[in-house]
Amino acid sequence: MRAVTGDEPAVIRGMVRTYDAERGWGVLDAPEVPGGCWVHYSMIAMDGYRELIAGRQVTFSWEPVGNQDGYRFRALTVWPGTTPQATDGPPGR
Repeated sequence: MRAVTGDEPAVIRGMVRTYDAERGWGVLDAPEVPGGCWVHYSMIAMDGYRELIAGRQVTFSWEPVGNQDGYRFRALTVWPGTTPQATDGPPGR
């Protein structure tokens, strides 16, 4: 994990609870985001087709939100696996 400075979001490890590739969103679980963290495919930091697999580990940054499809937390960037990968910028850019 890396230290959080200023307005930089925390990066944590978690697990994919569910992901619906057809709809392009799913839910991540970690102790820091009780009840689950909503994730959209555009936030997945990987080349090619972006998809998550239920039961797999991920590393992700997140933010609290009032209500995102019934969840109190929303993922900002999701890296498949347990280590954030270097990227040129946020997903989708």
